[in-house]
Amino acid sequence: MAQAETKVLTAHVPVVLADRVDQLAARLERSRGWVIKQALSDWVAQEDERSRLTREAMMDVDEGRVVDDQAVQEWAASLGTDHPLPAPVVP
Repeated sequence: MAQAETKVLTAHVPVVLADRVDQLAARLERSRGWVIKQALSDWVAQEDERSRLTREAMMDVDEGRVVDDQAVQEWAASLGTDHPLPAPVVP
C-alpha cells in the first residue's frame, strides 16, 4: 500500500500542553506526532460536521422550519417544576 504524501506543520503551543501530549504519547506507546495527527484529524472532522449542521440549520430557517421562541422560553421555564411542558416541536 502506497503511503500518502505528508507535509510538516509547525505550531507553537504552551509548554503545559506539549507536556500533556508527551505524557499521552508515552501512556499510549505512540509517538508525539501520532497523538497530534489523531487530535488534528478529529478536530478537522468535528469542524466539518459543525459546518454541515450549521448549513442544515440555516436551510431549515430559510424554509420556515423553526420553533417559536416564546414556546421554547415557556418550555425551559417549566423544566424542574412539578408540571414540565412537553418539548416544543417544529410545526
